[in-house]
Amino acid sequence: MKTKRPQNLAVCVLGFTWCLGVLVVMSSCRQAASNAASAAPQAVPQVEVTAVKSQTLSTTERLPGELIPYERVDIYARETGFVKSIKVDRGSKVKEGELMAELEAPELVAQRAQANAAFRGAESQLAGAEAKLAAEQATFQHMSAAAKVPGVVAANDLDIAQKAAQAEESDVAALEKSVQAAQENLRAVTQLESYLKITAPFDGQVTTRYVHPGALVGPAGGAGAMTPIVQIQTFNRHRLVVPVPEYDIAGIPEGTEVDFTVPSYPGRTFEAPIARISRAVDTKTRTMPVELDVRDPRAELDPGTFCEVSWPVRRAYSTLFVPATAVANDLERTFLVRVANNHIEWVDVKTGARSGSLIEVFGELKEGDQVFVKGTDQLRPGTTVSTRVASAN
Repeated sequence: MKTKRPQNLAVCVLGFTWCLGVLVVMSSCRQAASNAASAAPQAVPQVEVTAVKSQTLSTTERLPGELIPYERVDIYARETGFVKSIKVDRGSKVKEGELMAELEAPELVAQRAQANAAFRGAESQLAGAEAKLAAEQATFQHMSAAAKVPGVVAANDLDIAQKAAQAEESDVAALEKSVQAAQENLRAVTQLESYLKITAPFDGQVTTRYVHPGALVGPAGGAGAMTPIVQIQTFNRHRLVVPVPEYDIAGIPEGTEVDFTVPSYPGRTFEAPIARISRAVDTKTRTMPVELDVRDPRAELDPGTFCEVSWPVRRAYSTLFVPATAVANDLERTFLVRVANNHIEWVDVKTGARSGSLIEVFGELKEGDQVFVKGTDQLRPGTTVSTRVASAN
């Protein structure tokens, strides 16, 4: 056994030396591969770009709108009274001037009788004064004629007759004013009494009936003032109110015909002209109310209906457009990814109207600039890229 130990030790040393050589060779290979990889150039990403276009915008935007009656009003009584009768109800169609309800107010009847009596009394007094005036004037004229003969009429008597005639003239003038005042008072009371008849202010349809016979109604500040009698609105003419965004309002004149649709008539398109533009932007919504004048002779449309309006959007000048997919957003900005000299730039933009697959953009751009077809924030500004122009669709 002792003679074999040196041989075994030699075998072990030889094996260790071989393993150490293998490890050195493998480490050298890895280092060489790493150096080769470092020396190899990195691949430049290729991106698809398109050119910024300049064109004149002419398109339509789908905007919401609401139909409201051309005229709508709650009818209140002008004079306090009790409802004697009411001839209309919800859904009744009325003509201008048509009697809808009648009130009763006994105190007005008494006032009219009193005013009429005062007027007749004033007329009677005036007639008596006019008769007396005529007599005094006749006496004065007779005495004046007789005074031409000396000694027939004393001068003092002639003066007295003249003064009496003048006094009667003053009385007649005062009574004429009294008669006029009594007549005006009678006319005013008669006018108040006419207010007891409630008539339609325009051709329309009753939408709500608020009271029934026996109810107390009246003008503002009086008894029953908070209670209207009926509500009436036009049924064959409407206002279509469209809140138009401020950047879509320019270039559309009054009179332009605009199409719209309503849910109650799917597949059917109506049209109406632009009739009234408010020229005032709502600072909260940044929209401007615009009204279309909707004529509806067959009363097909109902006020209160929401509509979808094909609002025309026009520009009198050219603006820049890119594919809608080119616009990128992150938490802080809206931008386009532009390529200049094979390097990426981010250009902040604001978007406008859409025209098919294109969208209007405003920013530090010019026609012909190359931008990513698909905007992204994955490639940072300054990155080197190669480009490929997207094929036209």
